[in-house]
Amino acid sequence: MKHSFRLVAFAVLAAAMLAFPLAAQADHATRPHTQNIHALGHSPQPGSFLVPDGQRTVNSDIAFWGNLAFNGNYDGFRIVDISDPEDPQLVSWTHCNGDQGDIVVWGDILVRSWNTGRATPRDCDGTTVPAHWEGVHIFDISDKANPEVVGALELPCGSHTATAAGVSAGRLIVYSNNSSSSGCVDGTRANDDPDGDFMDVIAVPLANPGAASLIHREPLAGPTTDVRTGCHDVGVILGDVDKAVCASADTINVFDISNPENPALLFTITEPGVGQAGTNGRWHSGAFTWDGEVVVAGWEPGGGAAPECEATDPDVDKSLFFYDANTGAKLGQWVLPRPQSAAENCTVHNYNILPTRNGRYIAVSGNYQAGTWVTDFTDPANAVTVAWSDPPPLVPTQLGGAWSSYWYNNFIYESEITKGLNVFRLSDRRAAGAIRLGHLNPQTQEFSIG
Repeated sequence: MKHSFRLVAFAVLAAAMLAFPLAAQADHATRPHTQNIHALGHSPQPGSFLVPDGQRTVNSDIAFWGNLAFNGNYDGFRIVDISDPEDPQLVSWTHCNGDQGDIVVWGDILVRSWNTGRATPRDCDGTTVPAHWEGVHIFDISDKANPEVVGALELPCGSHTATAAGVSAGRLIVYSNNSSSSGCVDGTRANDDPDGDFMDVIAVPLANPGAASLIHREPLAGPTTDVRTGCHDVGVILGDVDKAVCASADTINVFDISNPENPALLFTITEPGVGQAGTNGRWHSGAFTWDGEVVVAGWEPGGGAAPECEATDPDVDKSLFFYDANTGAKLGQWVLPRPQSAAENCTVHNYNILPTRNGRYIAVSGNYQAGTWVTDFTDPANAVTVAWSDPPPLVPTQLGGAWSSYWYNNFIYESEITKGLNVFRLSDRRAAGAIRLGHLNPQTQEFSIG
């Protein structure tokens, strides 16, 4: 039955590709770009937000294991063989119709976020998801051609994103971030916060991943104004650093995670004009330099749907921010220098930092319809643009562009919301000598350098 389901799904996908040939087209080579970023392969997967909820197949976040890319999708996740970056090949598409679908990959385990409960039952890999259910699903991906759901952990506030925080006592620790699920009630504290102002700590037993459990609920410091949300995303660095940065509302929380099951708050960060009530957004993403010295933070004015990178928009709306990872003091910021049109949704969205040996700080970022950008912030007070590839506005006007752009083993991988997975090569001496990795969950830096 499962194999029949996949054959039917493949037929539907093929029909969709015929119906939307322009959406599936590998056009990243024709985009305006700098001469040092080269378009290579493309794995087509057309999708659109201009269809009813429950029918969306748009592309979201990415993780990597060996020569495989795992491309999250509003309907499950795709596994793509990237052995040849000029010709990536689809291995399988596991369907699970629960919106954004952020993913964590660890060996033969994949954890997928289910963001919001739905009014009617949905399907996840042939299993029924009850109405109003929200949380995470756990998959056995040992058979890459045919992953299977092996567990489902219901969380009172759902899961918008998920971040691996290493292994403890034979269990994969995952930080699940609810990002203010509608109608969420904590129920564990006196204020009974209706917007889920906390971070869920999940344990997934490596020997029995279907037995995943919620082991701890970490309250957040803040907010400084009345914008109560949980973490949108969490960035983790292990090794000699053992810290996590939670991008939450108007107040970033930085934790000591030497015991990943019980994070300990170190300090908070706020930025004028970011995330406060009335700014139409909130902190969105956080990461560290690989030496653990700098926090790299981004926010999402307009919720990702608005054109916040126009020439007339303030710099604060289209920036990456850099802070001292030991004190929270601001070190600088980078402002997207190429103005976007009123027809293009744009913020600095998902990014990672190159694991360089030469001491340089290089970020690769996906910025919705501003595309993919590479930034050198070795001097955080004087960050400079290295390269970019910027698509033209979508016609008809719709949400699209680069959901995530990440560096992995000398290539840049871009999840383009409406078109699929794009691959680029960067030719620039500043990126020389980056360490090759056996795998990468971009929100998790499993070791430190220096």
